[in-house]
Amino acid sequence: MADNRPIGVFDSGLGGLTVLKELEKVLPNESFVYFGDTGRVPYGSRSNDTIISYARQDENFLLSKDVKYIVAACGTVSAVAAHTANELPVNFMGVVENSVKAAVAATKNKKIGVIGTSATINNGAHKTKILEIMPEAQVTTADCPLFVPLVEEGFSDKDDIVVLEVAKRYLAPMVEAGVDTLILGCTHYPILLDAIKKVMGNGVTLINMGNSTALAVKEELTRLNMLNSSNRWGNKEFYVSDLTSSFAKISKILLGENIENVNLVDISKYEGSFNRN
Repeated sequence: MADNRPIGVFDSGLGGLTVLKELEKVLPNESFVYFGDTGRVPYGSRSNDTIISYARQDENFLLSKDVKYIVAACGTVSAVAAHTANELPVNFMGVVENSVKAAVAATKNKKIGVIGTSATINNGAHKTKILEIMPEAQVTTADCPLFVPLVEEGFSDKDDIVVLEVAKRYLAPMVEAGVDTLILGCTHYPILLDAIKKVMGNGVTLINMGNSTALAVKEELTRLNMLNSSNRWGNKEFYVSDLTSSFAKISKILLGENIENVNLVDISKYEGSFNRN
C-alpha cells in the first residue's frame, strides 16, 4: 500500500542538499526530513569508527521522525558506513552504488575516474564496486579537499581563475589517464560541474551521485508500493546540529532556494536511542 511518511536524508553538513534537490525533481509529491550534521562537518577527515558512530546517530534521529526510507546523501558515509543499513528497520540507500552503476553503463573505453573527499578515496569503495561489475576497468582516483571550501565560499564559476586552477591541479590525473567517465564522489561537486566539465572536456561523462540516487530511490519506492499517494506537493523539514552564520548562504548555493525554517538538534542524544533490528 502507499506510504505517505517522509523520506529521511542526512549528510555530514549541507552538501546533501544537492541530493535533496535531485530527489525533489524526481519525487515531487514526497515529503522530506533533512538532517545536516553541521556541528561535526567534515566527516571526510574522520576515522572510520567515528564516521560509523556519527552515521548511526544521524539515522537514529531520522527514525525519530517516523521516516519510511533513509538516504545517506554523504559520499563519505556511503563509502565507509553503508553496512549500518543492515541494522535499520527501514530501507536505506547510499550514493556510491548507484553512481558506480551509472558510470559503468556510461563508459566506452572502460577508463573511469572518481573524485571525492580523502576518506571516500582512501576507503576505495567506488573502485572496489566498479571492479566487481567491470573487472577490466581502469580506475583512477583523486581526493579534492579544496573543492568543498571553494563551493561554500561561493567560488564555483567556471571562468574564475582560482576555481579553474584548483580544478586543473586535481583533475590532472584524470586527464592523463584518458578517463571518459568521471564520478563526482562528493555532494558539493555538482556545484562545480561547469568548471570540471571545462577541464575534462565535453567528451567526458560526469556522474552526479544525487541524480543517480534519486532515480534509484524512485524505482525502489515504486517497486515496494511506498510512494506518497497524495497529489499535493510534498513538505520539507530541515534540521542541523549547529546553526552556523553561513547557513543561509551555503544552503542557497546548494539547494537553489532559501530555507526559511531550520531546527537545531542535539545529535548526541541519539546514540543508541532505538532498538535496531
